[in-house]
Order: sequence, then C-alpha cells, then structure tokens
Amino acid sequence: MSEKTQRDELAVFGGPPAFGEGDALHVGRPNIGDRARFLERVSGIFDRRRLTNDGPLVRELERRLADALDVPHCVAVASGTVGLQVAARALGLEGEVIMPSLTFVATAHALEWLGIRPVFGDVDAATLTLDPARAADLVTPRTRALLGVHLWGRSCAVEALERLAVDRGLRLVFDAAHAFGCTHAGRGIARFGDVSVFSFHATKVVNSFEGGALATRDAELAARARLVRNFGFAGYDEVVCLGTNGKMSEVSAAMALTSLESLDQFLAANRRNYGAYREALATVPGVSVLGPDPEDGWNHHYVVLMVDRDRACLGRDELLDVLWAEGIFARRYFYPGCHRMEPYDSRDPAAGRRLPVTERVLAALLLLPTGSAVGPAEVRTVTSTIRTAVNHGRAVREELARRRVSPRPPAPSLRRP
Repeated sequence: MSEKTQRDELAVFGGPPAFGEGDALHVGRPNIGDRARFLERVSGIFDRRRLTNDGPLVRELERRLADALDVPHCVAVASGTVGLQVAARALGLEGEVIMPSLTFVATAHALEWLGIRPVFGDVDAATLTLDPARAADLVTPRTRALLGVHLWGRSCAVEALERLAVDRGLRLVFDAAHAFGCTHAGRGIARFGDVSVFSFHATKVVNSFEGGALATRDAELAARARLVRNFGFAGYDEVVCLGTNGKMSEVSAAMALTSLESLDQFLAANRRNYGAYREALATVPGVSVLGPDPEDGWNHHYVVLMVDRDRACLGRDELLDVLWAEGIFARRYFYPGCHRMEPYDSRDPAAGRRLPVTERVLAALLLLPTGSAVGPAEVRTVTSTIRTAVNHGRAVREELARRRVSPRPPAPSLRRP
C-alpha cells in the first residue's frame, strides 16, 4: 500500500490498486479480541454441554452489560433486529410507530414483521437523527410509540423526544445498535426512554458474531422481554404469552464477553483512526468528517464523510467509484433510505418529498473503513486517495463518464452496517 499523490497513480486512471483482493479495506471489518480467552470459554461450554437456553455465559454477559450501560436490567437476544421485535412485543405495540428513514432497513422491518406500520419522519439537519418537531406533526390516534435511532453513536434529541412521548402518551424506544459505549450529557445512552436495543453483530464495536440486548430501567418490561424471547415460557411447561426463539447462544455470549474485555483497545483504535482521518481531510474542499455533539461521549466506531459535490467538483458516488477501484470499500449508509425500499416504497412512493433533509443526506454521506483492522498506514492511503481525487475532480468525473461503467466490484456481503 502507498499514498496516492498524483492523478495518474489513481486506479481509475490505470494506476495499480492500493489494495488487492486479499487485503482490501472494508467498512465494518470485525474487531477480534483475545483468541485464547475466547477459546478457553468455548472449551468450558463443551465441558458443561450447555450450548444455549439461558446458560451461565449469557447470564454473566447480561450482568456485565447492565454494569457497563448503567441500567438495572439487560436481556440478551439473538440479534439487534430480534431485540427490536421483542421490545415491541413486550411493550404491547401495535398501530403505527414514528421513526426515521435514515437507518438500516432492519429497524423498519422489525416493526413491519409484527404488523406495526413504520411512519417515517425527517431528521434534524444538525444531528441527522429523528427531528422531534417533525415527529410531533406525524402523531395521530393510531400512533403508539416513537422510535429514535442513535445514528453512528450520535445521540437523538432524547430530552425532546421524552417530552413528546409524555405529552402524547406514547412509548419511547431507542435503536442503539451503533451506540454501545456512548453517553449523552454525562449519562449512559441506555438511561433514556422505555428501552434501548443494542446490536452485537460482527460489524459492531463489541460483537458476539450475531447478537443483541435490550437495556431498560423497567423491571416489568425486562421480565416480559424474557418471556417473549423464549416462546412465552414462564416455567418448564407453562406458556403464558406469544413468544419467539430470540435467545442468545452460549458461544455468542463467549464472543461478547471476550469483546468486552478488549473494549478499551477497540475504542483507542477508533479514536486514533478518527483523529487521523479528520486531520488529514480538514483542508480538502467539499469533504467534511462528522463529529459528535460536544456533550456526548462517543465510541468513534464510524467515520462518516459528507461530500459537497459543488465544492469538491466530485459527487459522492464518483468518489465512491474512485475508492472501490483502489480496493477501499467505503459504503453509502443507508442508501437509498428505508422509504425507498420495499415494502415501504410501493406503499408510499411520495414519501421522499416529505423527507427533504433525509434525501439530501443520503446523497452525500460516505462511511470509511476503521476499527482495529485499520492502522495509520491504511488511513494515510485512504485520505491521500480522497485528496488527490478531489484535487483532480473534473478529470475524475470526465474519466468515469468516458468509461460509462462503474469500477465498483460486486458489493461485499455485510449485514447490519
């Protein structure tokens, strides 16, 4: 790998790609903790022959998560998506739930799967999270809850959403899939609303291969969630409610516990990469790196670039083509928006007109590779490629137009971004 400082060094102009197939950079490449400690835990699982069904590692993980999140109750589940479904069922939600479209589609699907209709509200231009004023305009007699998303770990307007929920008699759920290790105004991010749902998918700062957890201060809600995640069983052969198989396995809990033990190391790598990206791109016209609210504590797990086509003389998608040609698989999160995906697009094809900020953001944002698999040399290569592409923006646009074919290879298989 090397820095790209001249136009003809860029792969779109015939230069060698910065990264080959074996060492390509991906957004969301998993953090791996202490392998020996993980394998030790797995050996214990085999010795006990307890592979799932609320085993000792799952119970230990729930205690550790509750401590880390500063809440009394955590319920481990099979995925963040299942966690949202369990939370909705435990809260007795039906009808409509107001949420942003600027999120991973699983947030909407989790509701739709239960027969609950997502209603998309626009985001605030500064926070890029659900705008409380726009949400208030969407409340109807059918509305049962608000669902805010702590996007890339940047917290929602939690106080305003809490006031709106209280004023309108609504439940308040937070999708905190990106927000483990984050705080708002000095408080743990899970200490707001009725319940927060975290993801421990392989791409997250703490991962359990696949997994998630509900965090709440409400003991009754936690108890209902435990019933729902285990088919509604209240005893050995007593089913008291409609439930599902939402349990986390012991091997997933082993990975999550191992990740937790390396969390400080992961966060240090994130902070280092974020600082390097922000410094290196500070003087590149039309390109800006999103930062956290000064009142928030942030896990720095996502490096989010906003591209101003007019100032950069290069659009977001054109910059993406440049990076993919180099083996740098940046991502357009969460393009094209939930409202333009099915089944929501067919049901309300005009939704985009009511979401002007969401539409503008979706056309401009780009996520860059980071995490413990990315070091200073990789960041220098990525940032020098961006700088050189922008410095020669018009030539890049002309070359891409001449080819009329995007150099992007098939998208890598990644689930929850």
